[in-house]
Amino acid sequence: MKVKQYSQVFFDLDHTLWDFETNSRATLNILYHELNLGEQSGADFNKFHATYHHYNEIYWDRFRKGHINREELRWRRMWRTLVEFKLTDEPLAKLMSERYLEILPTKTNLFPYCIEILDYLTQKGYPIHLITNGFEKTQHMKIRNSGIDHYFQEMITSEQAGIMKPHAAIFEYALKTTGANATESIMIGDTLEVDILGALNAGIDAAYVHAEVPEGSKVKPTYILKDLGELKDIL
Repeated sequence: MKVKQYSQVFFDLDHTLWDFETNSRATLNILYHELNLGEQSGADFNKFHATYHHYNEIYWDRFRKGHINREELRWRRMWRTLVEFKLTDEPLAKLMSERYLEILPTKTNLFPYCIEILDYLTQKGYPIHLITNGFEKTQHMKIRNSGIDHYFQEMITSEQAGIMKPHAAIFEYALKTTGANATESIMIGDTLEVDILGALNAGIDAAYVHAEVPEGSKVKPTYILKDLGELKDIL
């Protein structure tokens, strides 16, 4: 599959290297018990988690589209979850948001082959960077606590760039910051409409990991990989 030579490698962080779903679930489980949310909501943890996950996706979509700001995203996803269980408690929602963002970056679950592929790319001499929509402080804590911060030369966040994926401008900002050339770079991510489409629109080849492309999708990744280990077939 080695059809092209690359000189710079860009990764998404959440859901690509750092196992967001596992870490987020563990964090919410701590909050569920710490704040006695089971008794207050009348819901078991699985139902509470599923409800939060549903609204988190909705509010992240609104945030990416510019309909709400960062602070609103942080607490309103919690508030809407509570409302689903007839808990109209804004102070509790804001406390949940605060504790969630304190606990989440301390979790360290990574996807299979993450360390292996980062070691491999480092040994091959590739400059490795991150492009992420996550919160700046939180993302830096995640990679530091997970012991992978030393692999990356640059972390480009949407806060730093002033724009979010999938806009091509954040990828162009990343290229300028790292001194990379679009035609010699590759982006690895897990979300077709965010990581892959954004990179392609900026003229960067894109590898889609951890999922299959839905039939009929208009987004056509350069590569489709079942796991991070398959990057060795490209790089």
